[in-house]
This record gives sequence, structure tokens and C-alpha cells, in this order.
Amino acid sequence: MNRKNLLITIAAATLIVLVALVAWLGYRASKAEETSRQMEELQQLAEMDKLEMQNEYEEFARQYEELQTQINNDSLIAQLEKEQKRIEELQEELRRTKSNDAAEIMRLKQELATLREILRQYIMQIDSLNHLNQQLNQENQSLRTQNAQAQVHITNLTTEKETLTDKVAIASQLDATGVSAIGKNKRGKAAKKIKDVKKFQISFNISRNVTAQTGMKSIYVRIMTPTNEVLTQGGTFNYENRTLEYSIRKDIEYTGEEQAITVYWDVNQTLMGGQYRVDIFADGNRIGGTSFSFE
Repeated sequence: MNRKNLLITIAAATLIVLVALVAWLGYRASKAEETSRQMEELQQLAEMDKLEMQNEYEEFARQYEELQTQINNDSLIAQLEKEQKRIEELQEELRRTKSNDAAEIMRLKQELATLREILRQYIMQIDSLNHLNQQLNQENQSLRTQNAQAQVHITNLTTEKETLTDKVAIASQLDATGVSAIGKNKRGKAAKKIKDVKKFQISFNISRNVTAQTGMKSIYVRIMTPTNEVLTQGGTFNYENRTLEYSIRKDIEYTGEEQAITVYWDVNQTLMGGQYRVDIFADGNRIGGTSFSFE
């Protein structure tokens, strides 16, 4: 090969190398540009994913707050407040997390899935409670209606009995009938004058009542003087949200059948003439009474 041909061969080889180098550099530049574009797209997707998670956390927080307004259960409200606080903590963690921190983003996504399941369970629980409350309200309304009807019936019964008794009768309430009170002298005879009275004798019948609760019952007798003072030794009982003193307490075993009762009060103080009043109570109700006078 002569010198001319050698130079041509070298030039051709150099040109081929240059073309190959330019092609390789172009390819590298193209790949770098594509990689950069892909990274930019991934970054945008990560940002969108993070924004979507933020929106979902905010929606969860709103739903937990809304659920608290639908219930009246302190224990359940406390649980909801705890979960709402946890959401706020995760929101703050998400705000601090960079979009390219794949591991942390994945963990927060898992937390989000857990919160979604917990929220679903709370919604089902509250829905069940609301459904139960609705049933109870319907039952209460039915009971109120029945009670109103029963009250009308009781009022009618009371009207019929007003000519025979001094008290309001309720179906399950005891009645004290035939109430009498006398004063006895030291010989056990009826006394007409108060100065001769050594003992008060109060007698009455507890009427038959098959609807009343049976068992041990305490009967309280109050003796009021003409000056409206109670003859008492300090014992008390409850009546219409008040505490009253009684004169005599008699415990009986009530079987539902009519029962005769007699109680006594020993006079150990100076009493004045005039009208005395006896009131009889049982089960928190006034069940009878009478009055009597002495010169």
C-alpha cells in the first residue's frame, strides 16, 4: 500500500470512530434526557400521591369529628378523640416527609389503610348504636302512650273511690282503710280528755291488693298535734323527695291479702286539747289517715 492509500485508510477509520463517538454521545444524551424526564414524572407522581394522602387524612379527621356529634357515649367519644389525635400526628409526619422518601410514604400509606378500616368499624358501631337508640325511642314512645292510657284509667278509678277514701289510689299502691285513733287512760279505757290520755291507739286495715309487691314492708304512722308538731322519737323516712319524722314504725310481711294492724304511742309529755291528725305511709306513699279530738 502506497502512502496515499494509507492516509485515506487512516482518515476513513478516524471518520468512522468520530461518527461512532458522536452517535454514542447522542445516545447517552438521549438516555440522560429520558431518565431525567422519567425522574421528573416520578417526582410529580410522588407529589400527587402525597397530596392525595394529605387530602384523605384531612377527610378522615373531618369524619371523626362529625362522628362525635352523632353519639352521646363518653367512652366512644374518647376513643374517637384518640383516633383523631393519631390522624393529626400522621398528618404532621406526612407534611415533614419528602416525596422521594419511598419507605416513609409506604409506611404512611399502610397507616392510612389501617385508619380506613378503623373508621369503617366505628361507622358500623355507631350506626348499630343509633339503630338501637331508635328502637329504644320507639319502645319508650309506646310505653309513654301505654302509661298515659294507664294514667287515664287510674284517674278514673281514683274518681270512683274519692267518695270512699281520702287518698289517691294507684293500682300497685297499698291502701289503709278503716283508720281509727283513740286515747286510752291508765286503765286502758277510752279517754275523753287529753289530760287523761296515757297512750294513743291507732288501728287500720291494709287492703287486699293482688297487684302490689309482696314481702316485708315498713308502715310509718305520723301523729300531728293541734300545733302541727310531730310526736316523734327522732326516726325519719323519705316521702316525695323530703325527709319526714314519724311517730311509729311497724314492719309487716305483706302477702297481698287484707291485714289488720294496731300500733300504740305512749304519751310521755304534756299535750294540749284540740284536733290531732294521723297520717299513714308505706312504700313512699301516703296510704291513709284520720283525725281525732280531745277536750
